[in-house]
Amino acid sequence: MPRARKEIPELEELIESGQKKFVRYKEGQKLYSMGKQTFRDLADEAGAVYQYKGCCLVNTQIVDEFLENFRRPKKVIR
Repeated sequence: MPRARKEIPELEELIESGQKKFVRYKEGQKLYSMGKQTFRDLADEAGAVYQYKGCCLVNTQIVDEFLENFRRPKKVIR
């Protein structure tokens, strides 16, 4: 029987402040405000998924760099 994961009360703060480099899919979907499948697809496309045995971790630094490629330039209003 697998062990239950310990809840870390300051986990949200660690993720948001960037002090936690790797997150699971569920944490990542909260961090990036998107659905689980959308986040999984994004992480896969960015090449940020690390898989060891049955655990998948996503490198948030790689995801951030990948997302910067999709930034729209500022529009100039005349």
